Amino acid sequence: MTTRPAFHLAIPVDDLDRARAFYGGVLGLAEGRSADAWVDWDFHGHQVVTHVVPGERAPRAHNPVDGHDVPVPHFGLLLTVDGFHELADRLRAARTEFVIEPYLRFADEPGEQWTMFLLDPAGNALEFKAFRDESQVFAR
Repeated sequence: MTTRPAFHLAIPVDDLDRARAFYGGVLGLAEGRSADAWVDWDFHGHQVVTHVVPGERAPRAHNPVDGHDVPVPHFGLLLTVDGFHELADRLRAARTEFVIEPYLRFADEPGEQWTMFLLDPAGNALEFKAFRDESQVFAR
């Protein structure tokens, strides 16, 4: 645990085996406690729980950003630049289909960042980012 607060997020999935293959296998997260209908994941010190929820999902909304349709809702992590590119390589090796391919936003501007969007096997949207200068995460 770090000195900063950690978040807890519970998300719906339709298949725990596919969730384990993605969160544990592709993303490389450590599995915590589990039961027949849920699994805890160590999301870089944060707790993400995949809960089996059968049935149809509500349609996802999108918001236009930089000419891309950003899925809403979504969640993710702020990584180091090296960690971002390592994860992007791991996702490509796993033949992950990106909603938005990794790209650089705000080049040479405040808040310069790498970003990518993808869906887990249950359709939950994730974004991973990396700031050139972490002190500019909230730069205007």
